[in-house]
Amino acid sequence: MILTDSPINTDNSAASNSATDKSATGNSAHTVAVLAVQGAFLEHRLMLEKLGARVIELRQARDLQQSFDRLVLPGGESTVQAKLLREQNMLEPLRERIAGGMPVLGTCAGLILLAKHVEGNEVNGFGTLDVTVKRNAYGRQLGSFHCESEFGSHNSSLDLGKVPMTFIRAPYIAEVGANAEVLATVDGHIVAARQGNQIGTSFHPELDDDTRIHQLFLDL
Repeated sequence: MILTDSPINTDNSAASNSATDKSATGNSAHTVAVLAVQGAFLEHRLMLEKLGARVIELRQARDLQQSFDRLVLPGGESTVQAKLLREQNMLEPLRERIAGGMPVLGTCAGLILLAKHVEGNEVNGFGTLDVTVKRNAYGRQLGSFHCESEFGSHNSSLDLGKVPMTFIRAPYIAEVGANAEVLATVDGHIVAARQGNQIGTSFHPELDDDTRIHQLFLDL
């Protein structure tokens, strides 16, 4: 594990840039909605636009009238985001789309919003991803750190190899239900899971140069 206050660049960036060049044309067919009521949504937008996707921001209910085929739930404060989603009448409409199979990527707080269960705190988010999440799981000592770990699935051909992972006051997944599968672990803790078209990560892939996780999301 590499402890640091900021992300590091890795040798994966060259391969990532090559994949970006190859995929940009196909990605331009996608419109991704990024939840922008609170949190670190800009970095996701920049990453997705780098990959060639069209990006819109969701701030209020009328934004849902726009056409989009994918959703990103960024890091931030999960309780605040859940509250604002309810106040802006966006929670149930988005829940219906996620349950209906729309691809979604939830990072850090976004993972908590997706989780079916949250230990010690009822965030009352979407509850569509069959996992139990522990919030602020790493405590102050490891409040922020960076490492690399394998990312992939034993149940499919999906295997990205080692990817950079940046954690900021991160949760981890305490338990994965029967409907979900583990995608990554760090020091014995589950830090990424998938259920159908839903991917949830404890870390922030948008804060590193490696684009493979966002490309995986666009390929769903």
